[in-house]
Amino acid sequence: MSIQNRSALELETSWTPATEGRAMAYALRLKNNSGETLREFRLCVSGPGRVDPTTAVEGGEVGARLSNFTELLPPDGFALEPGESWTITVHGLSWSFKHWTDGARSAYLAFPDGRTLAVSAAPTKLTGGNAPLKRGVEAYPVPAAAPAPMSIIPWPNDVSVSGRRPVPAGFALVAEGAEPEQAARAFTALTEALFAVEGIIRPVSEGGVPVQLLLKDVLGPEAYEIAFSTASVSISAATRTGLLYGLVTLGQIWRGARHFPDTYSFPSDGHIFDAPSMGWRGLHLDVARQFYGEAEIRKLLAILAWNKLNRFHWHLSDDEAWRVEIDAYPALTEIGAWRGEGLAIPPLLGTGPEKSGGYYTKAAIRGIVADARTFGIEIVPEIDVPGHCFAMQQAIPSLRDPQEKGSYYSVQGFPDNCINPAREETYAVLEAIFAELIDLFPFKTIHVGADEVPIGAWSGSPEALAKLRDMNGDAMSEAHARRLNVITNTHGADAIDGSGAAVLQAIFLARVQNFLATQGCVTGGWEEAAHGNVIDKEKVYLCGWRDVQVSAALAGEGYSMVVCPGQAYYLDMANSPDWDEPGASWAGWSAPEMTYAFDPVAGWSDAQKMNLRGVQACIWSEAMTDRAVFDRLVFPRLSAIAETGWTKKERKSWDRFKASAGLMPVLYGYPLS
Repeated sequence: MSIQNRSALELETSWTPATEGRAMAYALRLKNNSGETLREFRLCVSGPGRVDPTTAVEGGEVGARLSNFTELLPPDGFALEPGESWTITVHGLSWSFKHWTDGARSAYLAFPDGRTLAVSAAPTKLTGGNAPLKRGVEAYPVPAAAPAPMSIIPWPNDVSVSGRRPVPAGFALVAEGAEPEQAARAFTALTEALFAVEGIIRPVSEGGVPVQLLLKDVLGPEAYEIAFSTASVSISAATRTGLLYGLVTLGQIWRGARHFPDTYSFPSDGHIFDAPSMGWRGLHLDVARQFYGEAEIRKLLAILAWNKLNRFHWHLSDDEAWRVEIDAYPALTEIGAWRGEGLAIPPLLGTGPEKSGGYYTKAAIRGIVADARTFGIEIVPEIDVPGHCFAMQQAIPSLRDPQEKGSYYSVQGFPDNCINPAREETYAVLEAIFAELIDLFPFKTIHVGADEVPIGAWSGSPEALAKLRDMNGDAMSEAHARRLNVITNTHGADAIDGSGAAVLQAIFLARVQNFLATQGCVTGGWEEAAHGNVIDKEKVYLCGWRDVQVSAALAGEGYSMVVCPGQAYYLDMANSPDWDEPGASWAGWSAPEMTYAFDPVAGWSDAQKMNLRGVQACIWSEAMTDRAVFDRLVFPRLSAIAETGWTKKERKSWDRFKASAGLMPVLYGYPLS
């Protein structure tokens, strides 16, 4: 068989929601446009959507399945003749589809001899009519008249300017001393990364207006002042980062006036005094579900700096992949970084049968960390443990109790995906991994995940049950053993309080945090790390992802909190409930204006606010099956969260923000289609 043309095999999928008297239906129609008859094949598809393993199926049956990867099998003896189609209809999913990106994003045929054939997979259609599918950045045109005279995001906290002067051709930076010189180099690199041909930085010989960079020790570490006059511009700050932020503001003013001179002006007189409202203004990026190359990470960091975001939470491991080179365990990247037909990790989330994926070498990471620090950004690496470890376990199988029996499943459909807290080898492996990470990431903050451990985790492990018995007695150990092979965590992935799984996770986290503390590190975790209340609150911070009420309660218990609620700050959530929008929906949806208006500390007491570290946008990559979808979901909501973290609430204005949002840089630049 030598079918080469991808379009010779086509997969059309449709989604019919359940109604009264009618079950949901996910129909997959394979069309054979080739000239050959197809026999003994498996149709392999991957999500994000997940087929329920116990579902009713018409036209075939479900074969092997792992999370969002599913094999669909035709009836015995079936032959798909040229010009004919085969339809299989699934009536059960892990969750109902809401958006066009939920359905199959990749497909191929696999044969008993190991051969595969590519299948063209069209976006899933909604039965009953479809609007054009949305990809790329929503246009936010600059209006003829804007609510503010200058284009700046995040908006400064004290602006007192007047007049209008001709827009300079660019700026010649005048810097004396180490900090000003470093700020000048950083801003030059930043503008070259984002706006190379615009010439924001140019010498006096090309018309560049001198900009003095001055040190002023009385200002805060990220604060700055800009002074405008008809003859000069100066920027004052106490640190290199403060000077860089002042230059970013100046560059934004320049770009607005340069590109839209009828709307925005360059002031001839006055001052800007500015400082951030929150110390932690972050972005989380999941590179396990989808891989982003070094060049993409570097440009994304430049975009963060242009938004005055100062933390990059790098989610380097999950069930689907391991992405960081570790000398002590090369199998982590040799096995865990790749997906494909016949590999330890099958195609997932839109990848195909070919080997795909990647990882970051130590050399690449050192360069990325250096770039980030130049831009005032500290990087926090995350190795997600003890759950979300399917890929890690494929590389290091001894992290599972060899006598463990039965199975439990994560909320994402991965079996037995938690490394075992009762095994000494677990800690030996982790300490070796963390030691190498600490050497790579000088911020000395390591995020350990601790989220979504299934309530049935380790219920078939004799070692874990013995540890439970030692810690909490026979009753808890026996109760936990009864969860073996019980389907758990189909809803409420964090509802493990009081369970044996929570006790075992607490034992694990206490030991891991103690190790990191001995290395001088702060430990980060998702909100579930508070289970058991065993970690040292003085040396930890938590990311509150569910809602502001949970984050407030944890802050009231003394935890330092970064607020990143799924319903507003998870940038994989769709922009609207409409089918034609890409993205996820489990936490709801949030249009850019809703994200902008969201108050991350609504209802918090003054005492709780004392434990607010800041805010963070989170990009989870399950729905990011193409880069135009990434652009659509991330921008301009990333800038909306950046302004919440920087600008005082009373100084915010959606109309002013919207007028400038179209001037902010995006990662790929796909227009709305």
